[in-house]
Formats: sequence, structure tokens, C-alpha cells
Amino acid sequence: MNRISATSRPLVVIGDPIEHSLSPSMYNAAIAALGIDAVYIAVRTDSSALPHLIRGLEAVGIAGNVTIPHKMAVARLLIRLTPLAKELDAVNTFWPDGGRLVGDNTDVQGVVDALNPLRPESPWLLSGTGGGARAVAAAARELGARLLVRSRERDRAVSFAAWARDLAVECQVDKGGPVGTAINATPLGLRASDPHPFPSERLQGCRAALDLVYGAGQTGWIRECRRQGMRATDGRTMLVAQGARSFERFFPGTAAPREIMLAAVDRALGR
Repeated sequence: MNRISATSRPLVVIGDPIEHSLSPSMYNAAIAALGIDAVYIAVRTDSSALPHLIRGLEAVGIAGNVTIPHKMAVARLLIRLTPLAKELDAVNTFWPDGGRLVGDNTDVQGVVDALNPLRPESPWLLSGTGGGARAVAAAARELGARLLVRSRERDRAVSFAAWARDLAVECQVDKGGPVGTAINATPLGLRASDPHPFPSERLQGCRAALDLVYGAGQTGWIRECRRQGMRATDGRTMLVAQGARSFERFFPGTAAPREIMLAAVDRALGR
């Protein structure tokens, strides 16, 4: 890592929990490789402190990222949003411009980049209804996939399906039936003791799986999917893909060193 000094530009990732985040490892590796005078840190922020933190970051012009569970809340706290962030009502990236923070959503292309090598098949079965799930819905629209959504709270699934249909996605609450691709957009998997996001019997015949959570040696759910013969990966590919696009928002005109970022993530996870 570069030497940190009084001139170093700070960047942050905010979330709660935040201890799992590999964004600092990923971004600081890129910053060091390119010789940029900056440092990237994680800041745990609960919901009550979030509005104060956003106002403070805006006041001093600090850029950064947003992770669970604050992506939708930050979208509602920022005055300036890109068209995609406004459409999804979810932000994972922000940067200063003219005294205001601008919010964007680079998660959508991150999901697309992570899914493409898996050769996703429709329909997609989605677990979750938060900011990450909204990015999955937009990716489904881009790739022309039909979406089935599950949630622990049926009302949330119903509301999400209606929202996704307004986004021009063919989306319904999951009621069973064949699925081609399963996607976890919940925090399940952050802890080794977490249950899998889908009952194994629900995924009979499923061909591909993507977990937006990442873990050492892949998450437990993804290891199980691979044992069942699925094309499957955890969230590290998405992390790097969305992170590279965010990096290029933070440092306009500078290409993100994706291979270095992925190597840093793999190293931190022990592959």
C-alpha cells in the first residue's frame, strides 16, 4: 500500500455489518498499483447514523461505496442520482460533484458480468428484495430473463414483483416450477452457520447459481450447488466488476486494474 499522508484522498465503504467487506483490500491494491495518493477504508454505520454520515461525506467531498443494508436508504438521502440509480432507487457508488454527492448503481453490470460466464438460463429464481435484488431485476431486463422472487415475508415478495414489472421485467412471486438459474441477494452466507438461501429440493434441474455473498473457498451454498453439477460462483466476480466501474467514477480517465483487483480479493479469501 502507498504511504498514507495528509494529502491522501480518503474513500469509504459504508454498511452494517462491514467486517466482511473486501472492498478495502480490492481498492487499496488498485490504488497502490497505479501509484495514486489515496486510501480506502470501511466504516460501519447503523441506520440512525446514516443520514448524518452522508451529510458529512457530502460536506467534505468524500467518495465511496454502499453495501448492505443501506443501498436503498442512501438513494433516498442523495439529491443527485444517475438515471439508473433513480430508476432502481438503490445506490452502491457515490462521488462529489459541484458540492453534492452523485449516486450511481454499478451493481447491475456487476451482476451481468458475473452471470455471463455461467450461461444463465431463464427463469431466474431470486431470493431477496433489497438493493442487491433490484440490481438483479435490472440485469434480468437487460438479459431478457423471466424472474421468480422469494422472501421470508410474502408481502415483500409481492411488492418487489410489482415493482419489477413496472421496470418492464416479467416477474412473479415464486410458486414452484422449473428454474434455470438461482441467485441469492440476501445476506445469508456471511456467517458459516447461516442456512442456505433456497431449499435444495427447490433447485432440482437448476443449471446455474450466483451468490452475491462471497466467502473463502466459495460460500457453502455455492459449494453445494457445484456438487449438484451446477455452473456456480460466489460474489467475488460481481464485487470486482462493480468495483472496477466504481473505481473509474472515483478516478475519471483511469482504467481500473481488474486483474490486480481480482487477485487481491482471491488473496484475501485464500481463493
